[in-house]
Amino acid sequence: MTTVNQSQVRQALAQIKDPELGLDLVTLGLVYDIRIAAGAVSIRCTLTTPGCPLIETIIDDVKRTVGAIPGVRQVEVDLTFDPPWTPERMSEEARELLGLTTQTAPRPTG
Repeated sequence: MTTVNQSQVRQALAQIKDPELGLDLVTLGLVYDIRIAAGAVSIRCTLTTPGCPLIETIIDDVKRTVGAIPGVRQVEVDLTFDPPWTPERMSEEARELLGLTTQTAPRPTG
């Protein structure tokens, strides 16, 4: 039996794009936790907004993509909004791509 690990699951999740932002779930900081036990993968994640009309589509994509990893027998998605997602959870690169970096204002001298 093939053993699956967190790195493989993260790589699979990095293939799934948020349809509105065009960036993947990992880069956006939407994946909170991954647990693996005997081929059963449990993923705790969130979305950028609780009212996302594509919740079911994204959950189905996660189940299908992670379920395709050799050694995965079952995929459970625990969707949570606690803690709520904020742009600070994104990678620095993602914030730059979306124009969300903050420029530090020069400090006054003297």
